[in-house]
Amino acid sequence: MVVKHCPPEFKADAVALCESRPGATVRSVAADLGVSPETLRNWVRAAGASRPRGRRAGEPTEPPTPLEAESAALRKKVRELEGEREILRKAAKYFAGERRW
Repeated sequence: MVVKHCPPEFKADAVALCESRPGATVRSVAADLGVSPETLRNWVRAAGASRPRGRRAGEPTEPPTPLEAESAALRKKVRELEGEREILRKAAKYFAGERRW
């Protein structure tokens, strides 16, 4: 592994470039600059200019609509209930197997 020490000016320019390109991903900007995508991602985080997950630079960050929020809450509840059901199913199998003499 080769460790490059980049000057702070280069890092600042790289972060600015990453944020100024609306359709670009961190991976594509890193490839253009010849640095690792994870390195560029770390620079962006350190600069405090990180993007929200799942969004690209330049996309507006809108709060979810009430319907989206309710849908997300319901999906979370379904995951919880499915997990509980699976635990109960495993417990029932365990105790049913224990009763066989």
